[in-house]
Amino acid sequence: MPAPDSLEILSRMVALDTTSEKSNLPLVDLVCERVDRVGVRTIRQPTEDGEKANLVVVAGPEGTGRDGLVLCGHTDTVPATEPGWRSDPWTLTEVDGRLVGRGAADMKGFLALAVEAFAAVDPARLEAPLALLFTHDEEVGTLGARRFVESGPESAGLPRRTIVGEPTGLRAVRMHKGHVRIRIEVRGVPAHSAYPHLGRSAIEPAARAIAALAALREELAGERPEHAEAFEPVPFVPLNVGRVAGGVADNVVPDRCAIDLGLRPLPGMAAGPLVERVREAVAPALDGEEWSLELVNESPPAIVPADTDLYRWLVDETADGGSVSFATDAGWLQRAGFECVVWGPGSIEVAHKPNEWVPVADLDRAREVLARAVARWCGGTA
Repeated sequence: MPAPDSLEILSRMVALDTTSEKSNLPLVDLVCERVDRVGVRTIRQPTEDGEKANLVVVAGPEGTGRDGLVLCGHTDTVPATEPGWRSDPWTLTEVDGRLVGRGAADMKGFLALAVEAFAAVDPARLEAPLALLFTHDEEVGTLGARRFVESGPESAGLPRRTIVGEPTGLRAVRMHKGHVRIRIEVRGVPAHSAYPHLGRSAIEPAARAIAALAALREELAGERPEHAEAFEPVPFVPLNVGRVAGGVADNVVPDRCAIDLGLRPLPGMAAGPLVERVREAVAPALDGEEWSLELVNESPPAIVPADTDLYRWLVDETADGGSVSFATDAGWLQRAGFECVVWGPGSIEVAHKPNEWVPVADLDRAREVLARAVARWCGGTA
């Protein structure tokens, strides 16, 4: 079983509903409560409305350059509204060696272990800094990590060596795809459907645009960008039309239709050229229409070299995961010079589903590895 500290912390974290649409401040308060002591420096980076915050907690000497270790994770979860839950999603429940609850795998299991590892150190004995970086709103577009990076000062004094604790089954991941979210909006003229000549449908040209996007999807599927071989069975940029919304009633000529789509670029690919390819693909289908295209959000892809010391060390300690196709906070953090390896307990295959769970064995193993990582990169522990 996990040690009482991490199990108790995880239980309390799961009990806090930090769905992205809600505040993460109760969890931030919990973490501060557990790590606050002499020699610990805490920085909160609140959102403009004050409802959420990124949290940075640092122990150890200042001014040591890039040495040390950052343990990074996101505090938000997806909702738990699925009907298939067999227990209360906000109550951590043990079932046959599994700890079940929303966020248990993605990624409060890692957060609890990170807090436990941080609480175990004596700040006065550390030879290099140990830091926690807990972000808000990762699930809705890595928004907290982007704000952290773009804020500047908070990231300047932290170590560069970073574990981003997503559920990888304890396999070290050095690269992942990104996520580019785009919205196309077509505008028409409303009218009573009995007098269609007085209006202009927005849905019909949007349908032509969707057909053009399907053609672009097939085109992208036939391409093999750099690093494609690392992303089997999807070694290309997938395009997904995920949502279409238009019209108000079947007796009204629809004056608006929105198309939400996403693309997942591989490492080394920028969002801008993909946005332009989408624009060029739909422009002929929307010729003569009033329409707009907006880059809604970008979660960049990420990659660190195969000889990165933290990656090689985690591979030796556990296993090599190579790559994953989902986006993480690492994409933004690498833009600020952080050397990120994605590694953590649990499986992404059970995340975002009813009865999400993390294996007790994964937590036990991860605790051991994190303790050695702290000793290896930061120095003495209590």
